[in-house]
Order: sequence, then structure tokens, then C-alpha cells
Amino acid sequence: MVSKAAGGALPEGLERPLERLLGKAQAGKLHRAFGLETVGDLLWHLPRRYAKRGELTELRSLVPGEHVTVVAKVRSVETRDLQRDARGRPRSLTSITITDGSSELELAFFNQAWRKAELHQGVTALFSGVVGDYKGKRQLTHPDYELFDEEAGVDAERWAQQPVPIYPATQSLATTKIQAMVAQALDSLDVVRDPVPAEVRAEHGLMSLLEALRMAHQPETERDAYRARHSLAWQEAFLLQTYLLATRDWFDTLPTQPRHPGALLERFDAGLPWQLTDDQRAAGDAIAADLASGTAMHRLVQGEVGSGKTVVATRAMLTVAESGGQAALLAPTEVLAVQHLRSIVRSLGPDLAAELQPTLLTGQMPAADRKRAALAIAAGSARIVVGTHALLSERTTFAELALVVIDEQHRFGVAQREALRAKGIHPHTLVLTATPIPRTIAMTAFGDLDVSTIRSLPAGRSPIKTFVVDPVERPGHFARVWERMREELDAGRQAFVVCPAISPGKLEGIDRSDDEADASAGARPLPPVDDVVTTLDRLRKHPALRGKELSQLTGADTTEQKDAVMRAFRDREIDVLVATTVIEVGVDVPNATMMVVLSADRFGVSQLHQLRGRVGRGEHAAVCMLVSSVDPESTARERLDAVASTLDGFELAEVDLEQRGEGDVLGAAQSGGRSGLKVLRVARDVGIIEAARDAARAVLDADPKLLANPALRLAVDRRLDPDARAALVTA
Repeated sequence: MVSKAAGGALPEGLERPLERLLGKAQAGKLHRAFGLETVGDLLWHLPRRYAKRGELTELRSLVPGEHVTVVAKVRSVETRDLQRDARGRPRSLTSITITDGSSELELAFFNQAWRKAELHQGVTALFSGVVGDYKGKRQLTHPDYELFDEEAGVDAERWAQQPVPIYPATQSLATTKIQAMVAQALDSLDVVRDPVPAEVRAEHGLMSLLEALRMAHQPETERDAYRARHSLAWQEAFLLQTYLLATRDWFDTLPTQPRHPGALLERFDAGLPWQLTDDQRAAGDAIAADLASGTAMHRLVQGEVGSGKTVVATRAMLTVAESGGQAALLAPTEVLAVQHLRSIVRSLGPDLAAELQPTLLTGQMPAADRKRAALAIAAGSARIVVGTHALLSERTTFAELALVVIDEQHRFGVAQREALRAKGIHPHTLVLTATPIPRTIAMTAFGDLDVSTIRSLPAGRSPIKTFVVDPVERPGHFARVWERMREELDAGRQAFVVCPAISPGKLEGIDRSDDEADASAGARPLPPVDDVVTTLDRLRKHPALRGKELSQLTGADTTEQKDAVMRAFRDREIDVLVATTVIEVGVDVPNATMMVVLSADRFGVSQLHQLRGRVGRGEHAAVCMLVSSVDPESTARERLDAVASTLDGFELAEVDLEQRGEGDVLGAAQSGGRSGLKVLRVARDVGIIEAARDAARAVLDADPKLLANPALRLAVDRRLDPDARAALVTA
């Protein structure tokens, strides 16, 4: 099993199993709590913060149920006898009150009266445990603790200011226990071969890996801890960038049949009812050059909602189809796959569509339809294929797969994407995303792809006005929402109402629901979550919508239901569609001009921007109402105000990154070496990432096979997929 340590760098002693160092019991605890397996894993389990013996922790902010580690001073000690137990044995309770100077916390020790000898009045210590609540008072029961011996240090001031590492911990593994295990691990190491070449470390003033790990866990000063984290962040950035650039270099070596545009693309362009934007042309030119190069393309096209990425992808499909190649578009949901197919068929026109036979393949299709589609794909008559995960099935084969198009890459894992690519001989890869990616995320998560950006929207797209509506602050404005919707419907338009839940208690597609911290800090309590079933029933009875046709669409609906509802909505048989985030991407109904997002605080910035992009796709102006009664000072309200303030998805992407951090923005599916960063923070460490990328490029240019850098070669090798690994390590 490959270790989880950051950067994949576990040479020599760092690879030693924890069981051999700590014993089976302790190693088992670390594995169950944090998934740690080796010495390297443990040493990359870095302190989440540092306390000082001379600085007490603010106790007022502690929340019941949380595992905490605090520095506090003993204020009072009391031991009293309790009623004897069932066997007649005496029982006692030692209550110790600790303080930060302004607030207090109780410690409870049962049948451990001897604790008062250590924890006497005036003693300062590090306490760890789970915050409980007993008779309205916060309490730690049987906490772990480490006394601060104020007379042990020769230099009392230096001793008081020395950082004390505080680790991510659990009830069974207190921070003090982890400190001891880390010290044992560090003592077991002599020399660690460093993956970052010595000349790179020297040029950028970096510590060696072992020195940085020692200093991160056992700093003498705050500056030591800062320098250690800087070096470890550099380590992560350098290994990640070397991996990404090596992967990119590998793609550039994969021979594939050159594909050139011809009559198919000319006929398609001639039939377009609009002119391509400058951004679309630039992206198309870059793709055309890639397809004609004779090596595999690996390109990401990012663009605003409705910016015409599908048209750019369709033109690439026609280029490979010109010489008999097939293109497969992989979509994350069936609704989106169906929308893509219809959009492609519509843009091709009847003649080209009949010639190229665009074909849909999903797991929810009737067996007979699925069999017919699979046969057309295997025979090569279907030169454009659109599907969901069914495309990845071993039973799905292609006659000549030349281009793989992946929509919304973050919805798929590395293995899934590679499973589709493996169905062809070095097929080109084109990734589409309607979620604008911050520059640092692009460098960190997608550095192995060439990037094309489509910022401008096609002519004719209408602006969308966005408003935040608070039913608590301004109930009259909320009532006006439905009257405004009636006006749109009477004008012949249609509307969406989006809820985060299907039915009471059944959430779907929630991007953000972690604002409890705001509520616990004394802000307005979190409002209840709106759901589709309840909302649909309420709106059908609302006077403003009387006589209008309302229907619902959720992820729980069958394929037939989803298709029927979307077809009816597109054909204007439905006036208002009440839905979950199943409509987030790919739904194209130009006549829809109004969207109301209920419980909007439950969604993230990028998700709200995606949802908003479902309206304003035609000639009429559109409006989006973000309805929420969260506290006006909360972070959730900040998100809503940010979305209402701009239509620029790239600006909102930076806001999203700033508020949530790269862990959420990258997404859980970004596995295979793209996530799991321990120290590096892409929102903060732009300079490190850029410098590390330049250094990695220079190292690879001078030593493409990394023969002169065996430790780096080993670390990168562990991150590469098997095919790329074989190409890199073959001298």
C-alpha cells in the first residue's frame, strides 16, 4: 500500500511501519484515528497550531462535544467523598477549576484524589479532553495533561515563550501522547535522503526535509516553526509541480494520429446562427494545433456558464471525425448527458447529425436501447458518443476512440478518467469546466494540462440581476418575490425554484452547510432548510401562482421522469420547475428568466453561480433571487452578497477559494496526487507555487529521467499512473 504522507516522499527510515517503532497497540490507534501507517505518515501529521506556556487559552469559546487542548492555570482544587459504589467501596470526586484569567473550566477526576498533589493552585499546564456540559457548566472529565515546570528552565522568559505543538487529536490520542510518539519517531532517524535537490534548497534558502520535520515538531522559537513550515510547503509544492510537469511531458511523447479539420467542420461553422467569439476561436485554434501535432492533447477549457464550451468541444469532435475517429463526451449526470446530446444534435443540423450519428449511452437506458447504442459505438458508426459512467464499462468498446471530452472533471476520479482513455490508443483529452478556476488552483490541481479560457459570452445573452432577499428582515420583499414571478409567467416566461433538500430532512447536492459556528457564536439561529416537496405544495396553493403549471425535478426521480419533465419544461408545458441542484449544469431553457433559490445559505459561491447560469440564456433579461434568513453578519450572508455583487465567475472563484480553502474547492474526487496537501495553501502560497514550478521545470529540463536525482525520481514515481511511470523510469 502506498503511504499517505504528503508529497509521496518516504525514502529510507520514513518508510518504516509504525508497528515496528511503536508496537501494535499504539500503531493501531494512529491508524484508526488518522490512517497513519509509517514513520513518514506520523511526521507529516503536523501540529495544527502552537501554544506558549506563558499564554493562556481563551476558555469562553470552547464548545461542548469538541476535543480541545488548552493552556490554563489551576485556580482551585476540591475533593469530596461520594456515595459508596454497589460493592460498598468508597468513591470520591476531585474537582479542579482552571482559568484563563477571565473565564473558567471545570476538571473532574473520579477516585483520583492524588491528582491534587500535582494540580495544586497556581500550576500552569496543557489540558486535553472532550468538552462536556454538567449542570450548565463546561467540564473536562479525566483530561490528559502536561505540567509546565516553571523552575525547570534556566531562562524563564525563553522557556515561557517556547512554542508547544498542539496536534490534531482524539479522545484516545491526546496531543501529549502524539508529542511523545513523534519524538520517538524523530529519534529513530539519522539520515533522510531529500527529494528536493541540494542546489534547489540552497538557492531558495530551504531546510533539508529531516531538519524541517524536526523543527516543525520541536521548535525553539516561533521563527523556527515558521521556517520549518515554509520549507515543508516548498517540499510539497516542488514534488507536486514535478509530478504535474513530468505527467505533461509524458503526454507530449504519446504518439497519436494527427487529426486535421476538413469539410465536416466547414459545414458546421457555416450553419452556426452566430459568430464565434474571439475566446472561442482562440480556444479552437489551440485545440486544432494540438490535434494536428501527432502527440496526445491534454487541455482544459474553462469558461463562464453559457460561454459556448460545448460548441468548442463539438468542433474538436468534428475534426477527429473527419478522418474516421470517434469522440466520447463523459458527463457526470444523466440529465447533463441528455442535454449535451440534444445540444450537439441541434447544433449539427439534420444532415451532419445523420452522418455522424450522435449516440447516447447511460446506465439507466432500457436494455434494448443500451444494446443498440453499444453496437453502434463498437462498429464505429456512432462517431460522437455522449454518456455517463456507462462509457467506462468493460462491455463498452470503441472502433477508434480518438478524443475523450470530460465535462466537469472534478466530478470524476483519476481512475475513472483513465478508464475511458484506455479504450483508445493515446486518445486526445479535452476537459471542460463551467466552474472558473483560480489561477493558483489551476497551477496546483491542473498543472499537467494546457489551459484555454473563455471569458466572453456569446452575443445575445441577457444580463442577470441578482438580489438577496431576507424574509426576516424584510418580509414584504419576500412576498413580492412570488408576485414578480407571476409577472414573468404572464409575459410568457418560465421560472426555476431551487431547494437544497428533496423532502424534509433529505438534503441533495449541498455544497455548504457548515455555518453552525456562526449560530453558536451568538448570531441569529440557522433557519430551517427548504425542500422541494413542501415548497411545491405551498406554491401550488399560493394566490400569485394560481392557474400556473408547477412540477418538480430531483435526483431521486427516475430517468424517464427526469426526461419527461425536462422535455415538458423546454416545450413550455410547465411554468415553474421546483428542483434541487440536479439542474445545476447543462440545463438550457432560453425561455426561463427567473430563478428563486430558497435556503440559499446552504450553497457555496460557485454552486450559486452555476445555478444562476440556468436563466438569462435567451433574449430576455433575467433575475435571480437568493432567499435566506441567516444572520446579516454571518459568513453565509457574505457568500450571498458576493454572488449578488458580480456576474464574473472568475472573481467569484477567488472569493470561494478565500472563504473555503483549496480542500473544498479541489473536491474530494481530486485524488491521485492532486489533493491531500498538508502544509501548502494555494490561496496563501502563490509565490511558493510559482517558484517551485520554475525550479521543477529547470530540474526536468536538465534531467528528464531524473537519473541524477534518485530521491526525487522515487517520490515522483509514486505519484504517476503506471503508464506515465514506465515512461519516466525507463532510461
